[in-house]
Amino acid sequence: MNLQSTDFELFDVPARFAQDAAKLDARWKDLQRQVHPDRFAAQGAAAQRVAAQWSARINEAHRRLKDPQRRAAYLCELHGAPIEAESNTAMPAQFLMQQMELREQLDEATSAKDLDDISRSCLSVQRELLQKLEHQMDGEHDWLAAAQSVRALMFLDKLAADIDRRHEKLETD
Repeated sequence: MNLQSTDFELFDVPARFAQDAAKLDARWKDLQRQVHPDRFAAQGAAAQRVAAQWSARINEAHRRLKDPQRRAAYLCELHGAPIEAESNTAMPAQFLMQQMELREQLDEATSAKDLDDISRSCLSVQRELLQKLEHQMDGEHDWLAAAQSVRALMFLDKLAADIDRRHEKLETD
């Protein structure tokens, strides 16, 4: 194993958006067994520290590969299309209009049912974006368009978190 390997190389999976979650989990368990610090107890503290570093690297890669948004952002970065979410917030007008409508609905929501309806709409848009990302990345290799789709997913994640906060507020009021 090489600490400089990409997450995909480390997990011995193709560098693509579509991934088999069960395969990722099985590989994570296998890698963790290989580097568990207890396996290096007889080799001393230095070997255990190195094993702990490997374990942390494997955990980081697993978290990134398991999460579709993080995996997509990582693939974009690997292919020279950084997400730059803080500085690049340009989005297609249609998406922005959709976001504004969902935000207005959220502002006007007064019941759990209202929030559930908005949440379903948000999840539907997220599913569409994930399918679009798979096509952009694995089919077209259009990394710039994929980076924009990742930024759109980030908008939707923020909206979903706001919906969850509103749900919590309704429950405590």
